[in-house]
Amino acid sequence: MANHKSAEKRMRQSGNKRLRKVSAKSLVKTRIKAVLAAVEENDREKSADALFKASSVIAKASARGVLHKNNAARKISRLTRKVNALS
Repeated sequence: MANHKSAEKRMRQSGNKRLRKVSAKSLVKTRIKAVLAAVEENDREKSADALFKASSVIAKASARGVLHKNNAARKISRLTRKVNALS
C-alpha cells in the first residue's frame, strides 16, 4: 500500500491508465473477431468494411501506446492478407 501522497496519486493514475488500456485492447479484439467472422462467411464487402474499422482501431491503439507499433502493423497485415485472399 502506498505511504506517500505522490505514491497514492501514482496508484490512481496507473489504475485509470490500466482501465483505458484494457478497454482499448478489448475493442481491438472485438474488431478483429468481426473481420475473421466475415472472412469465414466469404463475404468480401462485409470483410472489407470490417477490415477498415479494425485497422482504424488498431492504429489508434498503437498511437496511444496500448499496442506496440510493430504488433499493430503485424495484426493489420495479417488481417489484410486474409481479406485479400477472398478476391
